[in-house]
Amino acid sequence: MPVGTQGTVKAVPQGTLEDLGAQIILGNTYHLYLRPGHDLIARLGGLHQFISWPRAMLTDSGGFQVFSLSKLRKLTEEGVRFRSHLDGSSHRLTPERAMDIQHRLDATITMALDECTPFPATVEQARESMALSMRWAARSRAAFVARPGYGLFGIVQGGVFPDLRAESVAALTEIGFEGYAVGGLAVGEGQAMMFATLECTVPLLPADRPRYLMGVGTPDDLVGAVARGVDMFDCVIPTRAGRTARAYTPGGTLNLRNARHAADPAPVQDGCPCPARTGAGSAACLAFRRFSVPPGV
Repeated sequence: MPVGTQGTVKAVPQGTLEDLGAQIILGNTYHLYLRPGHDLIARLGGLHQFISWPRAMLTDSGGFQVFSLSKLRKLTEEGVRFRSHLDGSSHRLTPERAMDIQHRLDATITMALDECTPFPATVEQARESMALSMRWAARSRAAFVARPGYGLFGIVQGGVFPDLRAESVAALTEIGFEGYAVGGLAVGEGQAMMFATLECTVPLLPADRPRYLMGVGTPDDLVGAVARGVDMFDCVIPTRAGRTARAYTPGGTLNLRNARHAADPAPVQDGCPCPARTGAGSAACLAFRRFSVPPGV
């Protein structure tokens, strides 16, 4: 899912996203809540109308952004109180509040509020964090406004501990969600540990519901996670790579700002069917390319 943090995917026209086959884009609850405000967006017809996007929208709960503001937040059983990174104003986010904000944004897929367990964490820290997220998941489910064509996803936590991941899956499936996300990964644990955690988590999730790995987007991470049963991803890497002149190719990653590329007329990749084949195209063309999964993977 291309990421439109504040309602727009940076540097990529929406017509391009449609041409690329993007079925859904992601918006950020935390940022949209602070600016321009979910009430304003609701008055203007919801996020689809606000950004003229006719397809599905997923909004995260804001939990990860609050997690990243560790010095500006206070966590309690009720929820989290945090200070805006924009002006220092104080705000409160609870599971019920997160559901209301995302409802007003008219998110096709709403995410339950959770606490993103940091890495590294002790088993006790991970257990306490996971248990809190499961209690918040139950409250999110109770507060969610069900409508045809809309859904709520629960988020599996538990750090890198298989027994805690299994406990989290059991709690979420008992509550019941339209889809399930695996959170708390891509936070510093490394690819090998991420894959190991997926291997012990994804098979436990209902096979008839979407399985979403949050915040992952490098080509090798995508292919490896798909091979382990993941269906959905989001990451800022594709657009950020394009904006910062990074290109992913079968021969490795290129930094197009290196001096050796300045006067090189060769294409970024021979045989590439995108505008980058001219040699003057943007790295974003390659960053958004669909990567084929080799037969048998």
